[in-house]
Amino acid sequence: MPNMTRRTVLVSAATSAALAGLGISPAALATGRIRLRKGQPFSHDALIQRAREMASRAYVAPPTAPAEILEKIDYDAHGKIRYRTDEALFANGPGQFPVTFFHLGTYFRVPVRMHVIEGGRSGLAAREIVYDENLFDMPADSPARKLPRGSGFAGFRFQESRTGDQEKLDWRKNDWVAFLGASYFRAIGELYQYGLSARGIAVDVAEAGKPEEFPTFTHFYFEPPSEGGDTVVVHALLDGPSVTGAYRFTMQRAKGVIMDIDCTVFLRKDVARLGLTPLTSMFWYSETVKATGVDWRPEVHDSDGLAMWTGKGERIWRPLNNPSRTMASAFADENPRGFGLLQRDRNFDHYQDGVYYERRPSLWVEPRDGWGAGTVQLIEIPTDDEIHDNIVAMWVPQAPAKAGQAFQLRYRLHWLADEPYPTELARCVATRLGNGGQPGQPRPSGVRKFMVEFKGGPLEKLPFGAKPEAVLWASRGKFSYVFTEAVPNGVPGHWRAQFDLTTEGNDPVDMRLFLRHDGKPLSETWLYQYHPFGAVKR
Repeated sequence: MPNMTRRTVLVSAATSAALAGLGISPAALATGRIRLRKGQPFSHDALIQRAREMASRAYVAPPTAPAEILEKIDYDAHGKIRYRTDEALFANGPGQFPVTFFHLGTYFRVPVRMHVIEGGRSGLAAREIVYDENLFDMPADSPARKLPRGSGFAGFRFQESRTGDQEKLDWRKNDWVAFLGASYFRAIGELYQYGLSARGIAVDVAEAGKPEEFPTFTHFYFEPPSEGGDTVVVHALLDGPSVTGAYRFTMQRAKGVIMDIDCTVFLRKDVARLGLTPLTSMFWYSETVKATGVDWRPEVHDSDGLAMWTGKGERIWRPLNNPSRTMASAFADENPRGFGLLQRDRNFDHYQDGVYYERRPSLWVEPRDGWGAGTVQLIEIPTDDEIHDNIVAMWVPQAPAKAGQAFQLRYRLHWLADEPYPTELARCVATRLGNGGQPGQPRPSGVRKFMVEFKGGPLEKLPFGAKPEAVLWASRGKFSYVFTEAVPNGVPGHWRAQFDLTTEGNDPVDMRLFLRHDGKPLSETWLYQYHPFGAVKR
């Protein structure tokens, strides 16, 4: 980490100068009912040092409000508590985007301390925002009124621009990024819809014999934004039994949302599966595998596949599964160019739901430094409902994660409708399964038929009469009836590969497929994990 200190000092110096130029004063920040405590010196470099020192000491769980009160602030009671937008931080500036806060409740019990950074001649100072129930609208009989004074906030969100067209997008009713619960955060994409989440870190997800750990962002620090800019900066301190960390989020509200994240993580303990840049989503079922009558809707998912762009340049698409048991897949790579959980299917008719699954954002991770050797890992957990996030994708370094180690990572998150750097090859647009064999004949046991569709790219420019070749591989089993054909819908460049796979037993089968012509690839690589005959959750 030779450049970490120098880069942090330069950024802190620039921030201090900018804030001093704004002339931010306590009176300007503490408008309305917001009160601020006395300032303490702040720099991101000091935040990193604080996380390093914390990692050398035993973990102490943060104090929480009385459990008997928090339990009564259930889903319904919490939904009736709303932050007063008139009391939003930066409601009158500086910058476009006011900040509002979430209240504690039974599902969000850990208080998170919020701070505003001030600039002056003597440097930066952070002043804590004092929790006050009067900052919230809540019913007179709300159990939240029984919380002790200063109980704290649960999280925060940035509202849409206060200087934009309020008839089209009222900032008091619309937000574009939210941090709430453990180290979770999410943003809307360019289709103005929330969906999947990201996390600061993942510790021992789906690790046999070990419970998953959920470290928490315990402190946030807001830099007052510049007037007219579309970017906000937030610093965060992470703490957990096995890990500590310092994070800086530079977030831009553009076509979608772009986040540049700098994180430095320190390990208190050994971690069996250390997940960096983790993404968390929901996949119940899709057109690929769905039992009759499981639900009236054709598909239900926030994301339908994992996309990868390897260090060697291969483009990969892995459709998601809802397996009968937890599955962990690891895709080895070195210095990956990116990966993400995407929602490719944008057709409302495929969902038929007013919660707008077809608008859910795709989330792409772009490394901004060389990450070295490791694996993109995909965790798929069984679910029987859409209320559970059951999909995790993350980068796991090859080196063992041992106590005393530090990891520094720079990456960019793209919350968009599509991946930010789409391949020029044809992309997989559908995966369909059915019983194998031929129509009009008894269907043989142990045989499954696959129909994989690709569209666009070089397929649109195939010479008349040319036919792409299906290049197949499987970890076990035997292929038969392999052929390709143009999808008979009149759409140029829309082809499908069809094949039967014969297997014995119920162990999963990993497969690869891409289309080729004259020795050149025409499509991205389709990866799939097939769970034979009922092994996939219905």
